[in-house]
Amino acid sequence: MQYLKTVQAIDSLLWGLPFMIFIIAVGGYFFIRSKGFTIAHLPYILKQTLGRSIRDKSRNREGEAHISSFEAACIAIGGTVGNGNIAGVATAIATGGPGAVFWIWIWAFFGMIVKCVETSLSCYYRSRNDRGEFYGGTTYFLEKGLVKKHGHRSGWILAALFGVGFILQFLGGSQAYSIAESLNTCFGINMIAFTLVYSELLFYIIYRGVPRIAKFASRAVPFMCVAYLLGGVGIIALNLSRVPAVFAMIIKSAFTPTAASGGFIGASVAATVRTGLARSINSNEAGQGSSPLIHGSADTPHPVAQGLWGAAEVFVDTIIICTVTALSVLCSGVWNSGTMGASLAISAFQHAYGQIGVVFIGIMMFFFGLTTTSGWFSYYLSIIQHFLRHRPKVRDRVISAFRFLFPLPNIVIVSSIVLTGNGPELFWAIVDITLAIPVFANLLSIFLLRRDFWTLLKDFKARYMGIGQIEAGFAPFYDTPPLPGDQAYSDYEKHIHAVTRLEDKKSVHHNIPIDRREILIKA
Repeated sequence: MQYLKTVQAIDSLLWGLPFMIFIIAVGGYFFIRSKGFTIAHLPYILKQTLGRSIRDKSRNREGEAHISSFEAACIAIGGTVGNGNIAGVATAIATGGPGAVFWIWIWAFFGMIVKCVETSLSCYYRSRNDRGEFYGGTTYFLEKGLVKKHGHRSGWILAALFGVGFILQFLGGSQAYSIAESLNTCFGINMIAFTLVYSELLFYIIYRGVPRIAKFASRAVPFMCVAYLLGGVGIIALNLSRVPAVFAMIIKSAFTPTAASGGFIGASVAATVRTGLARSINSNEAGQGSSPLIHGSADTPHPVAQGLWGAAEVFVDTIIICTVTALSVLCSGVWNSGTMGASLAISAFQHAYGQIGVVFIGIMMFFFGLTTTSGWFSYYLSIIQHFLRHRPKVRDRVISAFRFLFPLPNIVIVSSIVLTGNGPELFWAIVDITLAIPVFANLLSIFLLRRDFWTLLKDFKARYMGIGQIEAGFAPFYDTPPLPGDQAYSDYEKHIHAVTRLEDKKSVHHNIPIDRREILIKA
C-alpha cells in the first residue's frame, strides 16, 4: 500500500499545475496561431484522409521498402485507439468525475493541430536508411532541425530526455494489464496466464517487423473501430433521454468540484483537469511524440499531407471513440459505483446488453490492446534506426534482440500488480509518470521548431488548397524527398514542375497574374 501511495505522489508532482499550464499553453498557441486550421478545415482533412483510405489501400504494392500513408495511419490509429479509449476514459470518470470528459475534449481540439505539427515536422526532417526505408520522429527533427539547421545545442538534451522517457514507457508494460483485467472480469481468465499467451501472440505479429504490423493493423483497425462504435452508440440510444442531462453534468463538473456520491469519492477541479488531460494524451497521443515515429515512415508527397492524418487520428480516437465510451458510462448510470478501469466500462455494457455486452467488451479490449502494442513496437524500431543509423550490422542485431525483449515488460508489470494485490490505480499512475517526460520534451521541441511548421503549412495551403501563393524554390522536404519509383514521387514531381513553371512565368511576366489552375495540385 505504501508503494502505491509513493507512486501516486510522484504522479501528482509531475502532473502538477505548472505542467498542466504548459500543456494547455502549447496546444492553445498552435490552435490560435493556425486560426483553428484543423477545425476550420475539418471536412477537407477528413476527405483527404479517411475519405481516400480505400483508394490509398488499393495502391499498396507487395515488396515495397516503405509503407503507404494509409498503412502508416492504420498503425498510428491502432497505436492510439487502444484500451485508453475504454479503460482509460472510464478511469478518468471514476477518479476525476464527469468533468474529466470536458478536459479530454479540450485537449482533443488542441491535440488535432499539435499532432499535425509533430507529424509534419517528422516527415519534413525524415531520413532514409540503407534499405530504402523512411524513418522520422522527434529525435530526427531535433537533430536535423534544432541542432543542424538552427544551431541549438539544446536539441541533444531534449533528444536524450525524450529517448529516456520513451524507454520508460516501454518498461510500463503497455496495454497488457488492461486487457488481462478485462478478460479476467469477463471470463475469469487468470491474468498472468493470459499475459504469457498474449506475449507469444504479440511476438508473432512483430517478428517480421513493420510490414506485418501494417498488414495486421490495416485489417484489424477499421473492424474494431466500427464494431465498438456500434456497441457504444447502442447504449446511448437506449438511454437517449439522459443525454442532455449528461452533457450538462460534464460541463458543470469541469469547473466545480464533484461531490461524493455512491461509490465515487469526489474530485477537486485540479484533479478533474489533470485526469482529463492525462487520459486524453494517453489515448490520442497528441504531443506524446509516438505516432510521428511511424508517420515518418510513410511515402508521402508533402509533410503536411501526412500531418492531416495525424489530425484525423485524434478526431477518430477522442472526439468519436472516447466520447462514445464516456457517454456509455455516464448514460448507463454506473459511473459512481466505485468501480475502476476496464471493469467500469464492462459494467456499462453489461447494464445495457447483459452477458453479451460482457463478451463484446472483452473481445474489443483484446483487439484494441493488441493493435496498440504492436503499433508501439514500430515506434521503438524508429528510435533504434536513428541512434544506430551509422552502424547497420549492430542495428540489425539490436532489432533482432528487441523482438524478444519487447513482450517481457507485459509479463513483469501484470505479474507484479497482481501478486502485490494492487489494481488499476497503480497501473494508471505508472502510465502517467512515464507519459510526463516524453510529453514535456516533445511539446517543447515542436514549439522551438514552430516556424518550420508555419512555413510548411503555408506551402501546403498554397499548393493543395489554393490559399495564398506558392513560394518559388521551396522544397517540402529538408533532405529526403521521394525517389523515382516511390508511390509519392509522381505527386512530388508535379509539385516541382509547378514551382518551375511559376518561376519561369515570374521571370518573364513580372506583372501578369498567374493562373492558379496551373499551380494547384490535385490532392
